[in-house]
Amino acid sequence: MGTVSRREWLTAAASVAGTVAMAGPAAAQTRPSPDEFVRAVKGARLFDLSFTWNEQSPILGLNPPYAFALNRTHRMTHEIFGQAPGSRVSWASEIMYFSGQHGAPTIDAIGHIGRDLKLFGGVDAVTATSTPGGIGANLGIEAFPADLMVNRAVLLDVARHVASGRPDPLPPGFEITARHLDETMKAQGVDVQRGDSLLIRTGWGPYFGTDNAKYLGEQSPGPGQDAARWIIARGVRLAGDDTATFEKRPAAYGKELFSVHMMLLADNGIYIVENANLEPLSAARAHVVCLIVAPLRIQGASGSPLRVIALAP
Repeated sequence: MGTVSRREWLTAAASVAGTVAMAGPAAAQTRPSPDEFVRAVKGARLFDLSFTWNEQSPILGLNPPYAFALNRTHRMTHEIFGQAPGSRVSWASEIMYFSGQHGAPTIDAIGHIGRDLKLFGGVDAVTATSTPGGIGANLGIEAFPADLMVNRAVLLDVARHVASGRPDPLPPGFEITARHLDETMKAQGVDVQRGDSLLIRTGWGPYFGTDNAKYLGEQSPGPGQDAARWIIARGVRLAGDDTATFEKRPAAYGKELFSVHMMLLADNGIYIVENANLEPLSAARAHVVCLIVAPLRIQGASGSPLRVIALAP
């Protein structure tokens, strides 16, 4: 952290997250100056939780494919515009088709999943998606709350806890339960508080782009309904992990598909992040961080790819 004290950094981080409530003359005396604030934030350890996204990245078959190409190359634009008298310019630009909600990482909008054709708040799913403008009723990704863009987050490294301190991944099909979350929280000496963002490490992140068949297979670990109830009871506002579907696959609840998604998104309005790279946080034992999540503000979209950053003292 250099010359930045832990207290300075925590004060700055709390200010960013909107968790410090001060008023009157006391606020002016304790609030850091702009330069102190920038220095404190810049003094944090920064963790990039995003994978590099390309055409070899894993995407579930039920989602649209990703494709990338340059629409204009430097040679093309130089031949067109660079030949004008006195002009030396060239540029490149791209045309991109991508899976809107399944990048690396990705966030699901509240309106992404419904239960019995009802979205969060009892909104009729058919009506909300009946126009070309995407998901209506303020449930598209453009409605992502500004205060969640910078928030306190807790990493529960369930994989490392289950493996007795080793970084080993959870076995295929492993169901994370409330007991696993409780035990990991206590072992790490942290507390998941109401309003927090929650990250759950399964250890499957290293398979992204290296073993896509396994990463996308029908047997992946993740929270089940029991863990979902724990997340809801704790008042978590955003939950994410390092798998393609967040929840355990296959579901162990009869023939019901994506039951955890329904519980979090449709029933409780809790955002879901998938495909996060949680290995850097695990290696650093950074269990409480300031999480920066900034979805693209796309009108009516069912989700967005992300560049997720975590800051720790």
